[in-house]
Amino acid sequence: MKLLGIGASKGIAVGPVKVVQEAPLFERRTVSEEEKARERQRIAPAMERARSELQALESRVAEELREMIAAQLSLLDDPEIADEIEARLAERKNAEWAVEEAVESIAEAIAALDDPYLRERAADIRDLGKRIVAALLGLDAPGIALQEPAILVSKDLSPSDTAGLDASLVLGFATELGGPTSHSAIMARTMGFPALVGVAGLLESMQGGETIVLDAERGELLIDPPDAVRAAYEEQAAAQRRLLAEQKSKKDLPAVTTDGHRVELAANIGGVKDVAPALEWGAEAVGLFRTEFLYMEQNKLPDEETQFAAYRQVVEQLAPRPVIFRTLDIGGDKGLPYLELPKEENPFLGYRALRFCLNRPELFKTQLRAILRAGAQGKARIMFPMVATLQEWRQAKAYLREAADELGLSELPETGIMIEIPSAAIMASAFAEEVDFFSIGSNDLIQYTMAADRGNKEVSYLYQHLEPAVLRLVSQVIEAAHGAGKWVGMCGEMAGDPQAIPLLVGLGLDEFSMSAASLPKARERIRDLSLEDCRKLARSALACRDAAEVKQLLQR
Repeated sequence: MKLLGIGASKGIAVGPVKVVQEAPLFERRTVSEEEKARERQRIAPAMERARSELQALESRVAEELREMIAAQLSLLDDPEIADEIEARLAERKNAEWAVEEAVESIAEAIAALDDPYLRERAADIRDLGKRIVAALLGLDAPGIALQEPAILVSKDLSPSDTAGLDASLVLGFATELGGPTSHSAIMARTMGFPALVGVAGLLESMQGGETIVLDAERGELLIDPPDAVRAAYEEQAAAQRRLLAEQKSKKDLPAVTTDGHRVELAANIGGVKDVAPALEWGAEAVGLFRTEFLYMEQNKLPDEETQFAAYRQVVEQLAPRPVIFRTLDIGGDKGLPYLELPKEENPFLGYRALRFCLNRPELFKTQLRAILRAGAQGKARIMFPMVATLQEWRQAKAYLREAADELGLSELPETGIMIEIPSAAIMASAFAEEVDFFSIGSNDLIQYTMAADRGNKEVSYLYQHLEPAVLRLVSQVIEAAHGAGKWVGMCGEMAGDPQAIPLLVGLGLDEFSMSAASLPKARERIRDLSLEDCRKLARSALACRDAAEVKQLLQR
């Protein structure tokens, strides 16, 4: 039997199924008036246990998933969830039932939103509900215990499901729900597991005890295939594992082409917990430190000392490698409950990132001072996100100068901007006269260039980094920077895509920053390339008229 899905993380896995169970079962009952107060008193301890578990969970999940944990923590302080629970307690529902209904009400509202990325966050909210109910029942925290290697099969997978997993026993994931930006997909890409999401009819096709083939290259899942078919897939999976082990063994080799052209391979991180994996996979630098995660983990604005302590640890552990600090990037899909950001019709085009920081100079300078102080312990660089105009850049640089003056510092670290808005790419030559470097945020640059929500399946055909319009903007930015003697990095998913790497080398990209697990494959790819061949390929790609032509060019 064959099922079809979306290949969210490439690769092949063969093995037994482990079906992940749904939420814990409990009795839904109407309580007496006398019991209402007791049920109400049970809620606060359960919420606090959930908070403690989530805070502990943050230390065990990958950087890409920490944002989801932080979102669940913020929900615990959201008055809406408290009000929804209270309303159901007033209806004399027992505590477990009240929590279940309250969380489901909020999740359904989010699932009905137009934004596909935000819709997928409904699963994270339901996960929080499962955790609180487990606490009320006195059960262990949600999680999956594996005794042998297996492919996980579930309706969906949450941070709770996967945080405590023994990665050596996970062969791959398959889920009924979710898309390319779901937790399951992000988790699989981060840890290097093959994964299929959006597999219709998955659970109803499983009786237990099946052996399956998960082919994320073709988007197929085979249930109990013939022995010959299974053997062929097992050999393919084994070959992929051997290749990855070989790539990882070369982590200390430089990323240099066959004709001697050197580029830098860097990692994207969200905090000190991500430093060790980055070094393990051979990062030469940090090309993106997402500082907003520190804010999302707090119940209030972190003060200068809190930020300094966190930043210093990262800089010290990576020294003498450089670390690029992206200043606070909130708004869009990332909120902070204690800041009460305004509701917006289109938050991705609204009051976010640098736009917010420029309107809150004291908050902004607090972070800048913390970064400047941490930089004294190693090599820090500063990068401003979502810059659209020179005026924004100059205003941000002025605040940085003020922060340095307040600390008695005469010299500033290297300071640059993210290129993620087309206006900045078009004006790159003007920016290049003033900044120290560019870092291309390819995810948002593609989204804004193609007017295509990166989480929307209906327009996914437009969200492609091989579109000539995107490639030409990237080329324009690199040419402008090099013309002014500046360097250019890239910190979006495009930087770690083996198919795109030859084009980026040919266009002259200096730094490739990606998830740590992507570094070995990128290093091997670059070491097999010739700069001259890449330049010819890039010139041909820039002359193409659509992404299909570029793909055909790369397949020759």
